[in-house]
Amino acid sequence: MRHGIVLFTSDRGITPAAAAKAAEENGFHTFYVPEHTHIPVKREAAHPGTGGASLPDDRYMRTLDPWVSLASAVTVTSSIRLATAVALPVESDPITLAKTIATLDHLSGGRVTVGAGFGWNTDELADHNVPADRRRTVLREYVEAMRALWTQEQASYSGEFVSFGPSWAWPKPVQPHVPVLIGAGGGPKTLAWIAAHADGWITTPTERDILPKIAALHAAWEEAGRAGRPEIRVLAAVRPTAEDIAAWEDAGVTEVMWGLPDKPEEEVVAFLGRHAARLGL
Repeated sequence: MRHGIVLFTSDRGITPAAAAKAAEENGFHTFYVPEHTHIPVKREAAHPGTGGASLPDDRYMRTLDPWVSLASAVTVTSSIRLATAVALPVESDPITLAKTIATLDHLSGGRVTVGAGFGWNTDELADHNVPADRRRTVLREYVEAMRALWTQEQASYSGEFVSFGPSWAWPKPVQPHVPVLIGAGGGPKTLAWIAAHADGWITTPTERDILPKIAALHAAWEEAGRAGRPEIRVLAAVRPTAEDIAAWEDAGVTEVMWGLPDKPEEEVVAFLGRHAARLGL
């Protein structure tokens, strides 16, 4: 089982490039960053962790752009995968975003993984003209349209929220298939969506009863007629025991994701060294 590192980026502390470089040097497989374009001060959307308008961390208001953050890590790393946990694709133009991701994959030599969310902050989505009750449909169309641009010589797409005629778009990603994982609560609706449209699941910080949900995802995957098995990445919000990690691996978890603080570089680098030693990397 692999191990990844999540930097909840902000305009303070260690930079994404320095964190990604240190993560690679210490044997971690993937480096993740999140996304929020902005946080409306007045909103109706409850944070899934606090259950209300309050935020558990002021970094939600200070998050760096994920694609610029990952691009900054390209030239100081050579093997670690560059990912989002999670990005909000529907808050960008899909044609432009497809170009950004393809360019990042091209420049990194094929190291990009897209971790995407539906968007818990529906007020944030509203400012991007995304209707809350249609956000899953919007994301599906974005993913389908971007995949067309990534893989077809003359790409086109016709949907309710995304539509463009036959077009050329290069560079293509180095990877034949850019992995798309969904970070969301593991309810039946989400697991069915993943089985139909994505390549795997990223658990949320508040996820409980992970093992039965993994079994449910495997069942949904088989029911959808998908080959192979889904990627399953568990965000270790609470420090798991060795028994927890062993049980996750037995159930099919492919990667455990560990969080980093936005503290000064020397503190974060030292933490990464200690954590890698604990994990035996």
